[in-house]
Amino acid sequence: MTRVSKISILIVALALLCAGAFAEAKYHIGVCTETVSQAEDDLRGAEQLIKEYGAVKDGGIIQHITYPDDFMSQQETVISNLVALADDPKMKAIVTCNTLPGCAEAFKRIKAKRPDILLLAALPAEDPLVIQKAADLAVDLDFVSRGYTLVWGAKQMGAKTFVHISFPRHMSYESLGRRRAIIEQACKDLGVKYAFETAPDPTSDVGVSGAQQYIFENTPLWIKKYGPAGEKVALFCTNDAQTEPLIQQIVASKNGVFVEPDTASPLMGFPGALGLDLAAESALPAEKKFPAIMKKIEKTLADKGASGRLGTWSYSTGLSLTAGMGELAKRVLDGKAKLTNVKDIYDAIGKYTPGAKWSGSMYTDMSTGVKAKNELLVYMDTYVFGKGYLGATALKIPAKYYTIKK
Repeated sequence: MTRVSKISILIVALALLCAGAFAEAKYHIGVCTETVSQAEDDLRGAEQLIKEYGAVKDGGIIQHITYPDDFMSQQETVISNLVALADDPKMKAIVTCNTLPGCAEAFKRIKAKRPDILLLAALPAEDPLVIQKAADLAVDLDFVSRGYTLVWGAKQMGAKTFVHISFPRHMSYESLGRRRAIIEQACKDLGVKYAFETAPDPTSDVGVSGAQQYIFENTPLWIKKYGPAGEKVALFCTNDAQTEPLIQQIVASKNGVFVEPDTASPLMGFPGALGLDLAAESALPAEKKFPAIMKKIEKTLADKGASGRLGTWSYSTGLSLTAGMGELAKRVLDGKAKLTNVKDIYDAIGKYTPGAKWSGSMYTDMSTGVKAKNELLVYMDTYVFGKGYLGATALKIPAKYYTIKK
């Protein structure tokens, strides 16, 4: 037999093997994320699922697609791409993270076409009542509980004053405006002084750089203003772009405190503020990547004399929720979990956040006080560099905070 013949036989054998593996897949799970340029960690969560369970094209169960980068102007493309997943007869669940505008409409069309497909929406950008009606399960960050835990965490870290930094556009959002009201009430109840400072909107004429420069210049002044005798002052901003200069100046101070970023992650603000090169750590597998990044941040802060004054979530929200929702869908399809069982949801997400605990609550409608049956708000325990986890997920948050209005 010639060398060419042997190679041909090998190729045919491999093709048959792959075909057999594909035929054995009982179901497929669609996962839709943003691209690397828009939300890299969401995409990495999908890649983690493919690593574990294989891509459909290779005989696995995960079918990954991405939104167009300019998704706001291409909502019909968003909708049509998601609906197209339902053309696969083996498709039994679809996960979206982030769940961008247009997804609710896509879910509606999918259900009309294939009511057997489970629809899981992580980090929804559409109105809660809209996404609750369209999806079988929605999971979002717990802006309600965090309104309390941010202040509680600041107090545990020794802060006497909590400074909330934002701008009118953000305060017009229901979730952010509602959280501000909760923060104010939590400050009163926990004996922490509350202050509000207005910063420029990065989408205004000053742009991102101008908004960042404002934070950089004013953070030392705020720390001095609210901690004149050296008392610790916690500062929190609602904009991700302003997080880096805020962290940079808090580290440089002696009494500034930073509980966690709004979009909590070790990658939010810390690498840029500390000048870290995380190329080596980022190349590691997901289960090793974030512990390695946390370790590097912790050492750097210790070297700068800032231990015990800054915290964050120890894993990326986007990766954790994308992979976690895909894992939950698989467990449900395998009969090992129930879709809206809170413990099952935490267990699935927790697979990708070893050592970190999750908590939260079902979404409560602000106008009616009615709890949703299929939207869970979640938060991770806060990790303080040089101190460890605070234990925020073990808190019993008073019920009144879930009905405080904007």
